[in-house]
Amino acid sequence: MHYNLRVSKAILALILLVGCDKGQRNGDTGAVNALDRAAPTGPVDETPLQGIDVSKLGDKQKTFYKLVGSLSSPCGKAHSLRTSYTTDTSCKRAPFAVRYLVALLSDEGTEDQVREEYEKKYKDPKTVKLDVSRAPHFGNDDAPIRLVEFFDYQCPHCAAFKPMLEAVAAAQHDKVVEYFLMFPLEKHEGSKSAAQASLAAAQMGKFKEMHDLLFARSPRHSKDDVVGYAKQLGLDPGQFEVRYNAALAQVQQDLAQGEAAGVEATPTLYFNDRKYEGPMHPKYIEMWIEEELAVNR
Repeated sequence: MHYNLRVSKAILALILLVGCDKGQRNGDTGAVNALDRAAPTGPVDETPLQGIDVSKLGDKQKTFYKLVGSLSSPCGKAHSLRTSYTTDTSCKRAPFAVRYLVALLSDEGTEDQVREEYEKKYKDPKTVKLDVSRAPHFGNDDAPIRLVEFFDYQCPHCAAFKPMLEAVAAAQHDKVVEYFLMFPLEKHEGSKSAAQASLAAAQMGKFKEMHDLLFARSPRHSKDDVVGYAKQLGLDPGQFEVRYNAALAQVQQDLAQGEAAGVEATPTLYFNDRKYEGPMHPKYIEMWIEEELAVNR
């Protein structure tokens, strides 16, 4: 799917670095330490890569070729991305990795940002098993791509990401299943109540409606507020309140899973059991999806 919105430099910086954190970080936003990640020096091979159009990169073409020649293979081989792309036909990730660089550079990512994003995606990816057996979800359980989001109903970054994830689901509806795990931050009063309300509504067949309403009415998430939303959705208030109270245990379980997985901010997205660390934008999430489908075909 093509998106009309071009990711400007300001937007790229935003989607790479920010989220609602737990208030426990030491100021590290994930920005690259250029000294630690300095690229090798020497002549840059600017031989064009067959099938890759870099004309729109303008004066960043040399940066592209520098990255292609200095970044390691996305398949863990002992050679460069250029070598993987040009001669290693067994490395199915190479064409996607090259296009990933082009996309990041065309969206005005700096060399250091692009280098960091590439390494987060391809260097020593770690997996984590999350229990989503009780989590509300959209899509078929057997879809080849499983997206799991830890989120907070009062986090403005989660609210901004919501339509982006919905765009991905609409474009990839037959390939993606989305699961929602609650991660209410202590600094957001009422977030835990909202999480309980969404789980209660899910048990009564109204998760999507409550999910949308809780974001739309944020931060009005007191117990009285959410009971009012349940009435608005036609849910029996007595049954809803029973489920709302019981849902606290599941919220705590979701929080514990997030803590164990290393979640530090919302939204945090997991992509087929590994943390998604690319730009939080549909264009890039879909690039990950297309690559995963091709590699595991």
